[in-house]
Parts: sequence; structure tokens; C-alpha cells
Amino acid sequence: MNTDNLALSALILGASGQLITEIDRGTRAAGFTDLRPTHGFIFARIASGPVGVTDIADHLGVTKQAASQLVDELVRKGYVNKCPHPTDARAKLIVLTDRGTAATEAADRAASDAVAQWRRKLDDATITRLREALSTVVSTGPIRPSW
Repeated sequence: MNTDNLALSALILGASGQLITEIDRGTRAAGFTDLRPTHGFIFARIASGPVGVTDIADHLGVTKQAASQLVDELVRKGYVNKCPHPTDARAKLIVLTDRGTAATEAADRAASDAVAQWRRKLDDATITRLREALSTVVSTGPIRPSW
């Protein structure tokens, strides 16, 4: 067992957890106290445009039923709406409301503030190397909650 590998994995997981915590804290401080970090992962998928519940389920790595329950919760709270799908009468597209957009913007600010804390501790060259190194080893794809 390579302890360096374990230490590195623990640091990366810790960084992820720290970012999620800071984004949640900043979003709550902006007045969105009825949201959970899981909702942010849904907003991240919807922010680029309307999507179906199946897309959200795939993005989160959950069943369609679980995604539907999360979407229904966000509809009740006023963060998203279900709109008719243009080509599938049985399906709905999920879109952010103004309140959902405002929550997403608050989360973006909180994420930026969290990374700014790192920038105060690390010089620009180190931040650049960190971003480049992570870009090399981390595949792109959905950013999912750890449940």
C-alpha cells in the first residue's frame, strides 16, 4: 500500500469537501437557506439550458424516480419549473426560475470566494500548476455529490 497515494487521495477529497462546504455556506449566507448541496449539482446541470429529468438522473448518478423527487422539491421551493418538451408530449423540461438563477449566481460567488482563499495562500504559478495537473488527471464529466 502506497501511503503517498492515500495521502494524495485524502487531500483531493478534502479539497472537494471543503469547496462543497464553502459553496453551501455562501449560498445560505445569501439567503438560500432551504437548499442542500445536492441541489447545487442539479443547478449545475440546468444552468446551461433546459434538460429532462433523465438527464438530471444521469448527471447525479441516481434513478429517474430519485431525480424526479429532487426536481419536485425544487419546483415546490420555487427554484425550477417544469415546461412542456417540444418533441415529447410525455416529457417535461426543467428550467431555472429567477430564484434558481439567483441561487446559482450566489453559489458561483461562493465558489469564487472559496478559491480566492487558496489564492491568498498560494502564488499564481502554483495555482496554475495545480489547475494544469488536475486537468491532466481528472476526466471531464458530471460533477456528482458523494451522497
